[in-house]
Amino acid sequence: MLICYGEEERSNESGSFSTASIPKRIAVVLAGGLVNIIFGLLVYFALVSFNGNYISTTIDSVVSNYGAEQAGIEVGDKILKINNKTVRLKSDIDEAMQNTNGNETTITVSRNNNIQEIKLIPTIEETKNIGIYLGAGDEDLTSEIKSIYPNSPAQEEGLQQGDIITKVNGTDCKNEPYKVVELISASKNEKIQIEVERNSEIKNFEILPQIQKSYKMGVTFAVAQNNFINNIYYGFWDTLDFSVSIIDNLKMLFSGQVTTDQLMGPVGISEVVSKTQGIIEFVYMLALISLSLGVTNLLPFPPLDGGKIVILLIEWIRRKPLKENVEIGIQMAGFCMLIGLSIYVTYNDILRIF
Repeated sequence: MLICYGEEERSNESGSFSTASIPKRIAVVLAGGLVNIIFGLLVYFALVSFNGNYISTTIDSVVSNYGAEQAGIEVGDKILKINNKTVRLKSDIDEAMQNTNGNETTITVSRNNNIQEIKLIPTIEETKNIGIYLGAGDEDLTSEIKSIYPNSPAQEEGLQQGDIITKVNGTDCKNEPYKVVELISASKNEKIQIEVERNSEIKNFEILPQIQKSYKMGVTFAVAQNNFINNIYYGFWDTLDFSVSIIDNLKMLFSGQVTTDQLMGPVGISEVVSKTQGIIEFVYMLALISLSLGVTNLLPFPPLDGGKIVILLIEWIRRKPLKENVEIGIQMAGFCMLIGLSIYVTYNDILRIF
């Protein structure tokens, strides 16, 4: 008779999980999450590589009266580095320019196969915002507030998730989300007058907006040639960028920049998946879900696999395992907290839908 021992059962029998070396046990626990992550990244890479039509880092045109024109950047220049940091995607350039804070910047370009360094002072553009989120561009957008950023002017003045913005500075904009954003960002008033509909009641707010500065080079970029080599090149770096963004989102969650109100559970995910259009968008969502599950499962929190790894590391340092009842207690405490969080997130998902 063949007896199989799982991860949870402690046994001294040869071949059981408990008798394996700690590195082997960690490898076993890691495997599940890593498979999810690798699968998600491979699917994402295949999708973005197949799609093509990437924006290159080669200058297509120079905008008048911006820093690039004044610095002498020319059409056809290929940007290689910004302040000695290599850039491969347009998003890298946007991020690097935002990190300049308007200071003089060194742009390394390839011009006629020669490498040149150009000193550029970014052009500053100012926009206003109050810290609300109306939804992503690929969603069925309305002027309803989907979420409010922590410590934002909107939160401080009492705007709430679910409020429907009907007017900005007296201008009607109900169910016109792009108009809402435009009216807020272009407002000349020191304080912005916001009228919302909440539970069939009209409420008015006066909000002092935040001023956001963006730093522009003043160029447009050419579309990369749609060929196999370019698609693989840009697809690889896009996938790497995507992976980093997942990690950054986790950092934002633990630093308080993203609240639990913005988390999404099975109900919310089902709602999003149901709105996908076409097989490519559907597969993309599956890849994102697989990647998110893999990363979440490896968080150092019991009873997730990441929590199990922490316990194994403690055993390695102590040179002996925790008492079985202590380990079970830790796992159960974590399990109860996860169940509570799941109920809370599901409740918010249902509120968002209805």
